Amino acid sequence: MPAVSMTPDSQLKQLNLVLPPAPKPVAVYKPLVVAGTMAYVSGHGPLRTDGSLITGVVGRDLDLQAGALAARQVGLAIVATLREQLGSLDRVRRVVKVLGMVNSAPDFYDHPKVINGCSELFASLWGPEQGVGARSAVGMGPLPGNIAVEIEAIFELHPA
Repeated sequence: MPAVSMTPDSQLKQLNLVLPPAPKPVAVYKPLVVAGTMAYVSGHGPLRTDGSLITGVVGRDLDLQAGALAARQVGLAIVATLREQLGSLDRVRRVVKVLGMVNSAPDFYDHPKVINGCSELFASLWGPEQGVGARSAVGMGPLPGNIAVEIEAIFELHPA
């Protein structure tokens, strides 16, 4: 993967990526909390630009490729939240940690390949060094609303 020499905001435009609306909380939590130079992003689902969600069980209703596309869509929703809450993606210094949860069939074992959909998106925006952090990818029983994937992430910010 080539190094990204552009800023994340300009890279977003260069890649012609369309962000969904930044999701609003559906319970008692904040979508993003900044503590010092760390930004903690709450779990996000695969929100499309029209406001609908990608639903289904990966390995039963969705195949691996559809699951990875759902994870990519979650990544776009996370980026939308970062941009709305921080004002610019350029405030993000690096991806620190990603936790990906896949709504998966009991005999589906490719959770890491699904979450690659999000990880590859982040790497394309922040580069192979700053855009790739520590990661966990796990299978879950049903996720809220039967969404296919939920992801939470931690980012380091540039000092103010």
